Amino acid sequence: MEYLINKVNENPSLKGKTYLSHCFVLARLDKAKQEKISEKLANAQIGIVSTIPFGGLIMPIPTLMKYGVEVMTGNDSIVDHWNTFGTGSVLQKANLAAQLYGYSSEFGLSRMLKLATAGILPLDDKGVQQWPKVGDDADLVFIEASCSAEAVSRISQVKSLVYKGNVVF
Repeated sequence: MEYLINKVNENPSLKGKTYLSHCFVLARLDKAKQEKISEKLANAQIGIVSTIPFGGLIMPIPTLMKYGVEVMTGNDSIVDHWNTFGTGSVLQKANLAAQLYGYSSEFGLSRMLKLATAGILPLDDKGVQQWPKVGDDADLVFIEASCSAEAVSRISQVKSLVYKGNVVF
């Protein structure tokens, strides 16, 4: 990670375009090292695309988010070959993260939605609308939920998908 951080800092055009896959090594670092590396990753604008492992590995996702590291989650495929659990739903991953890290309040649950949306949230931490806005890409997932917190806590069912303005489901 240190090598990659140094290379990105030497080549600023890579900032915001570089991601680490899984990065489970973060779960093995002590808290002080997690904080230090999270700050370096954020300053280099290096994101992490991972899953929400459970058992012996607990990724420091709250620490990464605290420092502003872009964290996204997903699945390798609908049939996840890393473990036997899951449905392929990134909302399920956000739900698992909320449970794992103790985010059970409406605010905490709503913040976990960013794991499923590549960081996009309808409201920022102060309640100011961030999305959707005029000019945003017309890429949408319609779900049945009253708010972001409900979408995460209940793993709301997808009703429709719009990609580049076209209904694809």
